[in-house]
Amino acid sequence: MLTVTLICVGKLKEKFYLAAAAEYKKRLSAFCKLNLIELPETRLPERPSQAQIDQALEREAGLILDKVPKGSALIPLCVEGEQLTSPQLAARMERWAVQGQSALTFVIGGSFGLHPRVKEQGVFRLSMSPMTFPHHLARIMVLEQIYRGFQINAGTRYHK
Repeated sequence: MLTVTLICVGKLKEKFYLAAAAEYKKRLSAFCKLNLIELPETRLPERPSQAQIDQALEREAGLILDKVPKGSALIPLCVEGEQLTSPQLAARMERWAVQGQSALTFVIGGSFGLHPRVKEQGVFRLSMSPMTFPHHLARIMVLEQIYRGFQINAGTRYHK
């Protein structure tokens, strides 16, 4: 069974996000082993300097990369990544599995994104949209798209 890890910088607090994440975790249990990892976001002043931002991203990169399971394909989410349709993401997930990849790790950064080191280590950079979303909502959207991908690959009617 495929293992999917979702590493997120920042903690879910709102009940509706927690409920949605729990629902997708339950749904995904039929298709994969899902690991959700929350990492603390580095606190910065109201108007941080670029040096402070860079230092925070470097610290977060270390925490992220320490949590990526050995042998897992790393998929950072970033605005400069490639945008895929749901069927294209499903096909890519299936291709990784057929090629022997037994673990996928998706990464959502904090407010200032991801350090280039995380992006460079990815096997694929994924962009959900050129729009900006709250990171908590992005987490739910990624979980839904992973679930949708499994449904598409299973040939169910979920994706109409």
